Amino acid sequence: MDRAKHLHAVAQAQQDGQSQRAAVTGAGVARSTLRHWNASPATAAPAALSAFVETPEGVVWLRRILVAAHWSIGEQGGAGVRVVCDFLERSGLSAFIGASYGTQQAFQTELEERIVTAATELRDTLAQAMPHRLLSIAEDETWKDGMRLVCIDAISNDILLEQRSDARSAAAWTQALEDGLEGLNVTVVQGTSDEAKGLLAHVERDLDAHHATDLFHLQHEVSQAMSLSLKRVEQQAETAAAEAKARWQDACDAEQAYHRRHHGPGRPPAFAARINGALDEYVQASRAREQAHAHRAEAKALIGAFGEVDHPYAIQQGQAQTPAQLETRLGTLFARLEAIAAAADLSERRCGHLAKAKRLTHSLVATLTFFFMMVNTRVQALDLAPAIEQAMRDDLIPALYLERAAARSTRAEHRHRLRALSARRLAPLQQPSHPIQSLDPPTRHHLEQVAGECADLFQRSSSCVEGRNGFLALYQHGHHRLGPRKQQVLTALHNFAIKRLDGTTAAQRFFAQPHPSLFEQVLERMPWPARPARRRPRPARQPYLVPVAA
Repeated sequence: MDRAKHLHAVAQAQQDGQSQRAAVTGAGVARSTLRHWNASPATAAPAALSAFVETPEGVVWLRRILVAAHWSIGEQGGAGVRVVCDFLERSGLSAFIGASYGTQQAFQTELEERIVTAATELRDTLAQAMPHRLLSIAEDETWKDGMRLVCIDAISNDILLEQRSDARSAAAWTQALEDGLEGLNVTVVQGTSDEAKGLLAHVERDLDAHHATDLFHLQHEVSQAMSLSLKRVEQQAETAAAEAKARWQDACDAEQAYHRRHHGPGRPPAFAARINGALDEYVQASRAREQAHAHRAEAKALIGAFGEVDHPYAIQQGQAQTPAQLETRLGTLFARLEAIAAAADLSERRCGHLAKAKRLTHSLVATLTFFFMMVNTRVQALDLAPAIEQAMRDDLIPALYLERAAARSTRAEHRHRLRALSARRLAPLQQPSHPIQSLDPPTRHHLEQVAGECADLFQRSSSCVEGRNGFLALYQHGHHRLGPRKQQVLTALHNFAIKRLDGTTAAQRFFAQPHPSLFEQVLERMPWPARPARRRPRPARQPYLVPVAA
């Protein structure tokens, strides 16, 4: 940058009519230095580009390009420094930027330190003005490159905790989360995770919050009990049916072969009885095969039905589901699964998995009870008119929940149906005659915000943590290890740099306020790119068998 400024000052002075000697003296640079700069070796780059990068604006542009290359390729993309060096060589930027490994490795180290520092400052600034929030967190451990404790806000997807730990006890979790929430105006009211004893004690005893069981773990236990065993039963039934069909066909072929040959006097074999017996066995084996296939298909459908049943509002009509109704429906599903297990004569160990999953139903019912209790508390605190309060409970909150459920659906027809159902629940509230329309716009906006927060209170999955753990596993696979600084960089990029389709970052959603671009904050703090060194030709290697003079 200093070189570009001096060259610009000299060129400007010469354009104003000064001699080169006077211009160099005014710029504070020796004439020999100026001659050395102007005698730089020619490059294959266009002349206009070469002239541009010698200006202060060009140097700023080169720094942005270099920071963006390390940011996108090295940090977010997970590639190494050598890939960035290769990019500089192939793009022709190595004519203006030093592309050696040592130079770029030092630049990347500086970039990572600046990212961590800028993210920490942004977090502290946003925390000072954030409104109070009730948190529903998702927690789990990941085991790549040592054990890490990971905690994410389930609503905003902001990473609150991601650090190495030697233990996963309740005390370790609580201490780590206290450090992660330091300075934040939040209260943890719910934690979603598996049934690990440490996590249970951490959430229920130390945080005094509600623990919501991850529905996936219930479905996983049922799948362990049913899927493999029923598949094996189906395969055995198919084999038995194929063997019975072969025996029946052999009996028919034997009768035909007997009649094609000439026989003397005597009674022929009882082919009809043999064929009928083989046919009966084949029919029974076919029925057993069809029943095994039906049992496996039904068990698979029942496992998926848990996801359709476990909602505060029925996804068919959008009506509120009471805890008693949920308990009845879950009981019906397990009763049918137990009947299938008995018919398939599953082992005691498999039935143990099914019994373990069934014991988790009380946790699902408790989560639904907690949800409606929190919703009633939030709505009653608004002190609304009875008609508006009823509309909040019966229409607005269910509609927003259905909209969120539609966004998480993977099937297009299911997604469209839920969105249409949500629109039907909202339609009465949008009529000018509805009492809610008599409120002023700021009040209506506040009601929408509270209703959205209520809809977000129902959490049955910790998939955000599982997805993060999967990402860390892939990143660690390419780098062999994740050092403390690299881990902090990945956390900072997740919270402050990666955006959803609506253009918001996880930190923006968590703190409920916009923040400056992390990239721009880091860019202004980065040093200027190093100029490429003059390349000296290496001496040619002599052949090993060159004759030595006598």
